[in-house]
Amino acid sequence: MISVIKKLFFAAIILLSTQKLAAQNTFEQQFDYARNLYKDEKYFDAVTEFKRLLYFDESNKYEYEANYLIALSYKNGIKFSDAVKHFTIAELNSITDDQIFKARIEIIKVNILRRTTERALTLLDSLQNDSRFRDRIGEIDYWRGWAYIFSDDWEKASLTFSKIEPEHRLALVCDSLADDLYDPALAKTLSIIPGAGQFYTGEYVSGLISIGWNVLWGYLTINAFIEDRVFDGFVIGTLLWWRFYSGNLQNAEKFAIEKNLEKTNSALHYLQYNYSGNKP
Repeated sequence: MISVIKKLFFAAIILLSTQKLAAQNTFEQQFDYARNLYKDEKYFDAVTEFKRLLYFDESNKYEYEANYLIALSYKNGIKFSDAVKHFTIAELNSITDDQIFKARIEIIKVNILRRTTERALTLLDSLQNDSRFRDRIGEIDYWRGWAYIFSDDWEKASLTFSKIEPEHRLALVCDSLADDLYDPALAKTLSIIPGAGQFYTGEYVSGLISIGWNVLWGYLTINAFIEDRVFDGFVIGTLLWWRFYSGNLQNAEKFAIEKNLEKTNSALHYLQYNYSGNKP
C-alpha cells in the first residue's frame, strides 16, 4: 500500500513538472512570437501579444523584457506617454544595473523627442549623480547634448558634445549652426533704422521697400506740419508712417525667427538621415 502511494506521489510530481515545463515552453514561444512581430515593425500586434504573455505568466519572468519592448513599440507609434509608462514598469522590474540604465535612458529619449527638455535634463542629472553609473558619464553627456539640440540650444549642445570628444562630429555640426543663426533681438534693434534689420537677415528687397515707405510717409508727415496742415500731419504720421515703422521692427524680428527655424529644421533633417550614430 505504501509502495503504491509513493508511486502515485512521484507520478504527480513528474506530471506537475511536465506541465510546468510545458507552460514555460509555451510562454517562451509566446515571447518569441511577440518579439518577432516587433522586429517586423508590426507594433500594434506586438503590444497585444506581449500583454497577452504578461497576463498569463504568473512567474513574472518576462516583466522587464516584455514591458521594455511594449514601450519601444509605443515609442515607434508616437504614443510617448504610453511608452514612458511601460519603460517605467520595466525599470521597476529590473534585475541588473544595466537594465535600470537602459530603461531610464529610453525614458530620457522620449522626453527629448517630445521636447520636455527640463524633465530630460533632470533625469540625466539623476543618472549622473548615481554612483552606480559613474563609468557612463560619456553616454549621459551624449544624451544631454541631444536634449539641448531639440530645445534649440545649439551652443550648449556643442559644449556638451565637446566634453566627450573635442572634435566630436555632433559638436562640429552644432558649432556650425550656432554661428549661422540670426539674433532676433539684434534684428529688431537694427530696425530702429528702417530696413537695417531686413538687410541683416538677407531680406534686401523687403529692406528697400521698408526704407522707401518710411521715407515717403515721413516726408509727407513733416511736409504737412511745415505747411500748417496739423490734422493731416497727425493722421499721416500716426496711421501711416508709424504703421510702416512699427511693421518694419516686427518684420525684421519675424524674418530672423523664420530663417532660424529653417536652418534648425534643415540641421535636424541632416542629422536624421546622415548621422549614423545613436539618435533619440
